[in-house]
Amino acid sequence: MAFLAGPAFSAWQGGVGNMTVVDKVPPEMLHMVDAHWYQFPPLNPLWHGLLGFAIFVLGVISIIGNGMVIYIFSSTKPLRTPSNLLVVNLAFSDFFMMFTMSPPMVYNCYNETWVLGPFMCEIYAMFGSLFGCISIWTMTMIALDRYNVIVKGLSAKPMTNNTALLRILFIWAFSTMWVIFPFFGWNRYVPEGNMTACGTDYLSKDWTSRSYILVYSVFVYFLPLLTIIYSYFFIVQAVAAHEKSMREQAKKMNVASLRSSEAANTSAECKLAKVALMTITLWFFAWTPYLVINYAGVFESMTISPLATIWGSLFAKANAVYNPIVYGISHPKYRAALQKKFPSLACTSEPDEGASVVSGATNVSEEKPAA
Repeated sequence: MAFLAGPAFSAWQGGVGNMTVVDKVPPEMLHMVDAHWYQFPPLNPLWHGLLGFAIFVLGVISIIGNGMVIYIFSSTKPLRTPSNLLVVNLAFSDFFMMFTMSPPMVYNCYNETWVLGPFMCEIYAMFGSLFGCISIWTMTMIALDRYNVIVKGLSAKPMTNNTALLRILFIWAFSTMWVIFPFFGWNRYVPEGNMTACGTDYLSKDWTSRSYILVYSVFVYFLPLLTIIYSYFFIVQAVAAHEKSMREQAKKMNVASLRSSEAANTSAECKLAKVALMTITLWFFAWTPYLVINYAGVFESMTISPLATIWGSLFAKANAVYNPIVYGISHPKYRAALQKKFPSLACTSEPDEGASVVSGATNVSEEKPAA
């Protein structure tokens, strides 16, 4: 990431004279802009164009992709299970993340600064934080549900519709609590360094404001990430043990396999490990850049440039694009419904037993494995 400052940065950005990145900001917005940003020259218009185009493309893909997930899971009876309510909630959150983030940002990139006023800046930042938090904790609940039905096996208490709805209600209430704090003085919402988006204030020297970033990061980054890693570690371990016992049983019975689909070269635990690794890796790459930027501002450990804030924002918003792929298309019954409703977009390969395991709680909750 480009944490650049100084003469080299100024020359590379194409700064002219004493102009700064704040020059185009409307007067009514200036009280929200931290003094830190006055040291940087205006961003090259090319960056605004690229950012606007990237956010537009991400927005279109996310709205269509998540919209299809919501439609298919809601209109296909076999998919209307308690566990899948979490998948629909994730798609719903990601849909509205880009529905509320993409159009304003594209418009502001066209104008090369935030032109929608202070109130819309705060609302924009609140929505970004809200839907981001909801997505993160929904992914965490999905991981915990998969852990419950795969690791605990027959001893697990199955999730009901009421349980799923209560978890979703908790996620929304918990997320709403965090995003309204800045309206009551615990931190605040301000323009980002590129001046085309808004977020939390991580440059304030006030430790009351800084404490919000630190506490928020614990509950909305570190705790969910560790929970997801913990869940998938034991899921992979349980499935690997189950597959091993199946192979040993087949050997005792002097047969090649106990399941007809074992002919596939890749075992179920390998497929599950890949999906688990993909889930954790994509999650990490989506939110870590933004965390680094926030911590760099809080601890003043490095100079944050306006260009760096572009990458943090872009990576976080991209999370709403690939979530429907990871949590929807990896589900074999979803692929079957997709093929039926949208034949030209569907993966035509037949789902195997390994894929059923990989799909996690959304499938396993209906037929519990002996894992």
